[in-house]
Amino acid sequence: MQTIKFLNRKITRCKKCPRLSLYIREVAKNKVRRFQNETYYGKPLSGFGDVNAKLLIVGLAPAAHGGNRTGRMFTGDSSGDWVAKVMHRHGFASIPTSQTRGDGLILKNAYITAAVRCAPPQNKPTREEMDTCFDYLKQEKEILSNVTVVLCLGKIAYDATCKLFSVKPQKFGHNKLFKYDAIKILTSYHPSKQNTQTGRLTWRQWSNVFATAKKLTQ
Repeated sequence: MQTIKFLNRKITRCKKCPRLSLYIREVAKNKVRRFQNETYYGKPLSGFGDVNAKLLIVGLAPAAHGGNRTGRMFTGDSSGDWVAKVMHRHGFASIPTSQTRGDGLILKNAYITAAVRCAPPQNKPTREEMDTCFDYLKQEKEILSNVTVVLCLGKIAYDATCKLFSVKPQKFGHNKLFKYDAIKILTSYHPSKQNTQTGRLTWRQWSNVFATAKKLTQ
C-alpha cells in the first residue's frame, strides 16, 4: 500500500507534458458556468481502488470537468455515473454513484486507472503524451500483482494495455475477450456521452461486459 501511495503522489506532481499541464490548470481556473462555485482539483490523476484486485479497468484520460474537477477518475460526470452504477450492480462497488472523492465509494476486486493522467484538449492526447504517461501504467502493473483481467474502455486504452503486456493488438470491438498466457484482455466501448446518447453503447451492452468481467475474476 505504501508503494501505491508513493506512486500516486508522484503522479499528482507530474508536469512532464507542458500542453496537458497548462490545459488542466486553465480549465481549473476558467470553470464552466455550472461549476463556478466549485474548486477544481486541476492536477494529474492517480488510479484508485482495491490494490489486491483481479480486475484492472483502463480508461482514456480524466474528463476536463469530471475527474479534473473532482480529483478522481470517472467521478462527477455522466461516464462516472455509468461506471459506478454498473460496478455496483455486479458487485465491484459499494455504492451506485460516483460524485466526489469523499462520497464513500469503495471498489471491491477492481482498480481503475487510465492511459493518460491529465485531461487532454478535445479528449485527444498526442502520441508523445501517451508515451510519456505510459511509465505510470507500467509501475501500476508491477504493484497490482493480482490482476488477471484488464477491461479496456475504448481503443486508446486497449492499445496501451497491449503495449503494457507486449501483445499484438487485434481488431477492437465491444465485449471482445483476448486470452494470453499472462493476462485476459476484455474490451468495451467507452461510456462517453458520444457513445451512450447515440445508442452506440446501450445499457444492456455495458452491463454484459461487466458480467463477463465478473465471471472471469471469480
